[in-house]
Amino acid sequence: MRLGKLVQLSFRSIQRNRLRSLLTSLGIIIGVGSVIVMVAVGEGSQAQISKQISSMGTNLLMVRPPRGPREANRLTRADVAKIRSEASYLRAISGETDSSFEVVGGSGTWSTTVWGVEPDYLVIKDWDVDDGAFFSQQDLTSRNKVAVLGKTVADKLFPDGDSVGQHIRIGATPFTVIGVLAKKGSSAMGTDQDDAILVPLDTALTRLSQDRFLGGISISVVRQDLMDVAQTEVDTILRESHRLNGTADADFDIMNQAAIIKTASETTKTLTALLAAIAGVSLVVGGIGIMNIMLVSVTERTREIGIRMSVGARRRDILYQFLAESVILSLLGGLVGIVAAAILCTVLTVAASIPTSISPVVVLAAAGFAAVVGVFFGYYPARKAAGLYPIDALRFE
Repeated sequence: MRLGKLVQLSFRSIQRNRLRSLLTSLGIIIGVGSVIVMVAVGEGSQAQISKQISSMGTNLLMVRPPRGPREANRLTRADVAKIRSEASYLRAISGETDSSFEVVGGSGTWSTTVWGVEPDYLVIKDWDVDDGAFFSQQDLTSRNKVAVLGKTVADKLFPDGDSVGQHIRIGATPFTVIGVLAKKGSSAMGTDQDDAILVPLDTALTRLSQDRFLGGISISVVRQDLMDVAQTEVDTILRESHRLNGTADADFDIMNQAAIIKTASETTKTLTALLAAIAGVSLVVGGIGIMNIMLVSVTERTREIGIRMSVGARRRDILYQFLAESVILSLLGGLVGIVAAAILCTVLTVAASIPTSISPVVVLAAAGFAAVVGVFFGYYPARKAAGLYPIDALRFE
């Protein structure tokens, strides 16, 4: 039997029972749609997490004090100077300190985090100045009382937008605003990165925190493939600076941005695969539904099968026809499921702000799997139909 004629006969049989065909395909529709949506949500979340972690900086190594409550913080400006002079894979480096302050200026007060950093901080964080300028090395060494506002702070204190050149008070210390940072958005932890003020590190240490120890050191590595070797090198330099031998526990922690992204991605992929597998169960259920209806169809059309065989239809023609009906039902369900998934993903992204990313590979895989389900669960009913004897089929009531 020619393929065109086979498809025509199959569609004619399906159209005779439109409602039953729709209900039969419902399991496939739900299964394909669920798999695509689950994977799309997982990949969208993975992309968003990677983007948020990447927004923290470029090829970033973060040195922090030890987490144990009994461990003392020993990170100092001398550590920063030693890493800057001895590290081989360094692109930029900045010591950091941060504290929360009530800031007075412009239209009122605002509680925010004040960061003491060095000029390289903008390079490390891949941040731009939207208005004005960033402080210089001279501002750092002279301990000038200058400040660069995050976009959120600037909008809260100076809603009219005229903040550069204005004066603010951080705690009891007056500062002059010399710039406003470009909008950065939320971090991986969900905090607003624009709700911050940056001041020269030495100014922060002497005039605000009055502490010689740093809250951390941020390092940008020249290339992502050198992150691990750069981390090992920084660990060696700091151990030498703190006079720690090779077996002693480090009195600092080094966090690798690439490793964090990799761990987050692997976790998201595992969760996505689990959700897709759960959603895929409905595909199997849908396939069982197709097999059930096709068996019913064979029983209902026994006399038709007998008549076709008596006028010359071969067993394989009967087999191909019922198998084609099963595959078409499954494929139609898959196509409807793909369209429904695309609509649902759009609604989730626009209305619920849930990031989604539909992969063409996943769509093709879901459609292919739907066809396989049709073949697998349609073969037995088709074989049963082809195995009927013409005389017995004609006698069937």
